[in-house]
Amino acid sequence: MPATPAPEPQTAFPFIGGRPALDFVATLGKRHTEPLERLPDPAALARWITEAGLDTGAGDGPVRIGEADLARARALREAVHRLVHAALCEGAPDPADVARVNEAAALPDLAPQFAEPYDGACGPVLRWTAGRPGPAALATVARDAVLLISGPLLGRVKECENPTCSLLFLDDSQARRRRWCSMDRCGNLAKVAGYRARGRTASTR
Repeated sequence: MPATPAPEPQTAFPFIGGRPALDFVATLGKRHTEPLERLPDPAALARWITEAGLDTGAGDGPVRIGEADLARARALREAVHRLVHAALCEGAPDPADVARVNEAAALPDLAPQFAEPYDGACGPVLRWTAGRPGPAALATVARDAVLLISGPLLGRVKECENPTCSLLFLDDSQARRRRWCSMDRCGNLAKVAGYRARGRTASTR
């Protein structure tokens, strides 16, 4: 019998944006070169929702996601991405993008509740509830995008300066001079590239 092909490794999601909306936008990577789709199927979206901490944590398995949910999620992601860029460049937003994000944000989102039983002895334990966990998670992302784009933290949103990266992040550094999405990712790559360039320059002298 032929050997069973090994399953392809799951794409790792970057959670370095500093906000749920920016982390969600990052599910499409390398936008400026060869786009990397990190949500190829409903199962990937369900996994992102869980890893982002936006599921109900009820222990009854992954969030149920259908093809229609995936299509809406991708459309929401791209609308958020365009709106963030328009806001950063002080450009006019596309009304269709505004309507899409508003529509998603208007849906019921995740509701915080005390986990039961709660007797107060050890402090409250938080859990999330939702009638429809998938759309609720996307509603939470959409509301975060609205608050971010319309709020004072927008000025701290940056795009990674690595030309092959497109991740957006919230600059939380004290001097507000952060250039890379992460030192573990693009920052170290830039350091290595700079070191090699200096070495080549020195060798030609």
